[in-house]
Amino acid sequence: MTVVLVVDDSPIDRRLAAGLLTRAGYETRLAENGELALKSLEKERADLILTDLQMPGMDGLTLVDAICSQYTDIPIILMTAHGSEDLAVRALQRGAASYVPKRDLGRSLVETVASVLSLTDVLDAAPPSVRQPAMHWELPSDLAEITPVIAVLEGRLQRLGLSDETALLQISVALREAIVNAMLHGNLEVSSAEKETDPAAHDRLVEERRKISPYRERKVRVTATEVPGEVTYVVSDEGPGFDVASLPDPMDPANLERASGRGLFLIRTFMDDVEHSDGGRTLTMVKRVAAG
Repeated sequence: MTVVLVVDDSPIDRRLAAGLLTRAGYETRLAENGELALKSLEKERADLILTDLQMPGMDGLTLVDAICSQYTDIPIILMTAHGSEDLAVRALQRGAASYVPKRDLGRSLVETVASVLSLTDVLDAAPPSVRQPAMHWELPSDLAEITPVIAVLEGRLQRLGLSDETALLQISVALREAIVNAMLHGNLEVSSAEKETDPAAHDRLVEERRKISPYRERKVRVTATEVPGEVTYVVSDEGPGFDVASLPDPMDPANLERASGRGLFLIRTFMDDVEHSDGGRTLTMVKRVAAG
């Protein structure tokens, strides 16, 4: 059974997160702070760490540093709260894979944990890629189509000499967010606000639009291009586009708790250069890759 180590000094939040994960089929272990989390890992490894940021003693940021140094293959998800935004940005920049606002635990925790774990499974199984200067995919707006693409792209990164598992996972998270955004928000025109107000209705709308015109005919195109020391990913959709200037600044920590923009926040945190074009329908991401 997959083991998630939940780290939080608040007994209420700790039990809430553990309860949600247990009901979803995960085994949970609990720790009140960073020091106890590290002692727990010494006794028994975990498959994923879910941690608060603001804790007495060793806080979440220090814990992220320790985990990324000692347990490079264990992904970390942050639980964020109002007032911890700056700390969360720093933790993501230093190795955490994703985050969930505490106010959204009931709605988003299990989905985020499953998504990150699926990417670590892909990373473990990533096949060596055929040497090609560029690769192209044309995908229907079906989330099940994303994992095989990421598996190939991770294999290409490994062939380039990128062995840092934290960096590989962060790139995979950014790619997944970009493709999910293109499918759901671009092609199917389903907004994050709809998921926030009624997750079940959001999911029903996604499935409905996947089956009807004009949404079902729309494709997502993914291109990966490599040059020495750098990879470029281009993700395009066939939706109506949007006014890029209307987006809240995804790098402003004050916007971390907003439902909309979470994916773009992670993309901009994990990639080196990010640019929208074609009326918001195309997203170009560049990552500079150091071998070793």
